[in-house]
Amino acid sequence: MEFLKIIAGCIVAAVLYGIAHDQVTARIYLPYFTVFHPPIFHTQSPTLQALGWGIIATWWMGAFLGFLLAMACRLGPSPKLDLVDVLRHIGVLLLVMAATATVRGVIGFFWGSIPQDMTGLLSHAAERRFLADWWAHNASYASGFVGALVVCILALEKRGRARDSRVIANV
Repeated sequence: MEFLKIIAGCIVAAVLYGIAHDQVTARIYLPYFTVFHPPIFHTQSPTLQALGWGIIATWWMGAFLGFLLAMACRLGPSPKLDLVDVLRHIGVLLLVMAATATVRGVIGFFWGSIPQDMTGLLSHAAERRFLADWWAHNASYASGFVGALVVCILALEKRGRARDSRVIANV
């Protein structure tokens, strides 16, 4: 059951992060969602677009990474970790993702270049805002993926330390 709790916890964390992230980026450049994504939500509301895309674009990443983390926490003979044992690491990862997205969004705004196939589609001002959103989103995915692997490694190390301390205590 704890295996599934870890996966569910990661899905919830990813979705909440995605909604918060998209609440910001939808206000920077709403057409990032309404023009450059499939027309799933027929609304011009940045709040509703961010809510919808915050769920759709993140739940699957939370499930995938949650499965990896659940394996790192629960499989094998070492002492098992529960969701509560890795919540702090998940929280730190979300903060790192937000900081990375912010920095990369600013870099994209000032120094990013538009993909060749989009040249001429947007005004210069729209290009800047699109690039801020695009870079922020890509940074969130990249830092989230790499960071989740780090969290898995930290969980494995924590289990190893617990196993080693148990072995030493039994000697």
